[in-house]
Amino acid sequence: MKNGKPCRACVDFKTWTRLEKQKSKPSSAKDSKTDTATSPASTATATAAATETATATSAKNTEEPVTEEWRKNNCPADVETLGNATWTLLHTTAAYYPEKPAPSQRESMKQFIESFAQHYPCWFCKNDFQQAMVMEPVQVESREKLSQWLCRRHNEVNVKLNKPVFDCSKVFERWLNGPPNGKCDQ
Repeated sequence: MKNGKPCRACVDFKTWTRLEKQKSKPSSAKDSKTDTATSPASTATATAAATETATATSAKNTEEPVTEEWRKNNCPADVETLGNATWTLLHTTAAYYPEKPAPSQRESMKQFIESFAQHYPCWFCKNDFQQAMVMEPVQVESREKLSQWLCRRHNEVNVKLNKPVFDCSKVFERWLNGPPNGKCDQ
């Protein structure tokens, strides 16, 4: 959490829902302690609001069930979904980067990566990436160097998350050509 607010792009869905439930508990308790003496107009307003909420809830319940697939296609990305999509974009972009980029292409890619590092929605992921760039600046001299640089950054994240590291010798197999057995071409 940053500034006391959960970041949807920084946590997984289960953590987000738990944080949202915790956030709503204090307001529910506060609401029950409010003065119960109300005017007929405010009672009518409250009744209308309750009816509207009940109608919305029952309409929500008659729609398709909330499954992981539904969430994936309809809800804002959580940290895992965002991370997977981000690494796919970055690795694929690097794999299609020129083998011998012109100076303007190098500058453009450097600006892209630096801008990405400034604007990534997960604040602690962004900070980690920026720190990694200070330790080892982005390498844009060639497709190979950029791909290897990204693979190292990705593996640093994998280690922090206790995930297996990726064999960086296979970046082009994974992100450009597919495996030699042709399974991706079928």
